[in-house]
Amino acid sequence: MSNSASKSPLKPDTRLAHAGRDPNSFHGFVNPPVVHASTVLYPDVETMVPGGQKYSYARRGNPTTDSLEDALRELEGAAGVKLANSGLNAVALALLSCVKSGDHILITDTAYQPTRHFADTVLPKFGVTAEYYDPKLGADIKTLFREETSAVFTEAPGSLTFEMQDVPAIAVAAHEIDATVLMDNTWATPLFCQPLALGVDLSIQAGTKYIVGHSDAMLGTVAASERAWKGLYDIHGAIGSHVAPDDVYLGLRGLRTLSVRLERHQRNTLAVLDWLKDQPQIEAVSYPALESDPGFAIWQRDFTGSSGLCGFDFKAGTTKEQAGVFLNALTLFGLGYSWGGFESLAIPARLKGMRTATSYDETRCSVRLHIGLEDPEDLVNDIERALARAFG
Repeated sequence: MSNSASKSPLKPDTRLAHAGRDPNSFHGFVNPPVVHASTVLYPDVETMVPGGQKYSYARRGNPTTDSLEDALRELEGAAGVKLANSGLNAVALALLSCVKSGDHILITDTAYQPTRHFADTVLPKFGVTAEYYDPKLGADIKTLFREETSAVFTEAPGSLTFEMQDVPAIAVAAHEIDATVLMDNTWATPLFCQPLALGVDLSIQAGTKYIVGHSDAMLGTVAASERAWKGLYDIHGAIGSHVAPDDVYLGLRGLRTLSVRLERHQRNTLAVLDWLKDQPQIEAVSYPALESDPGFAIWQRDFTGSSGLCGFDFKAGTTKEQAGVFLNALTLFGLGYSWGGFESLAIPARLKGMRTATSYDETRCSVRLHIGLEDPEDLVNDIERALARAFG
């Protein structure tokens, strides 16, 4: 496979509608079949050799998984894509594909907490040391390189606090020592950010979020550059990673409407935050697509859009009890983890103990919101009622 997909003359919306589909292969049906299978039969003994026929065993792929992987490969401009059974599993798969015993890796201090947990509890068992870095370092990340540094893990924007990173500068520095660059691109998806074009080697998504888009399936994806593809392909097969065909199909179905959904998420989020930032109870809102956000310049340079995930801080002096009253008073925002579905969600953004390389005011009361596909006026009214309940 090559990176020729990144040079496709078709616009992203068109590719979303057509990538990974070949109706002529399936009697003209628009969507590929959902193949429930394990065993694959061979016509004869002579064919039962590696490469003797396209499919050998369902764990290694079937027409359903091929369709989603091919579609994502085209969207990412990747040498290849492999699926995982969750976003965290995709993170683990990507990291394991590029490290070995004795290696040192660098991970942004704003990474998704389960990523940190994997790096702190699993990787040391295999002799891999993880060190966390300030996401603002950019090219200065080279000051943390060791002889044994083999990978740099980025995430933009950062989990819960939404700091942006200069990913291209980090990639240039990392490649000077032949280190692999990884990026969690769940927030933007390959529609609004193309990590491989920024110099990233492994682009990771929790497909559970915007790819699936309907809060009804778990999925992870990893897209690899040419230099990282063999390592990803080999580890994916070696550990037996496989996603159930029904979940893959839900990912395919969600992919077709990704653009129109993200457009609405973005529009709704900007509308809600434009109102929220001026409320007297709010200290600041965090969303890189806002001109007032510290990460706006990087977002404007490297991204073409924004999603529905954002955050805000209450004014200093707000108590945890008041923040709890606010969250409990919401009626249109569900209180639940994950995000990316059609529904709006809210959680308290608890940061205690989640930063080790940078300092963060852990006493402030913060909230993470996912702005869904509801009418933004209704969402604003819901937040306004909740603020009135909490602050009187």
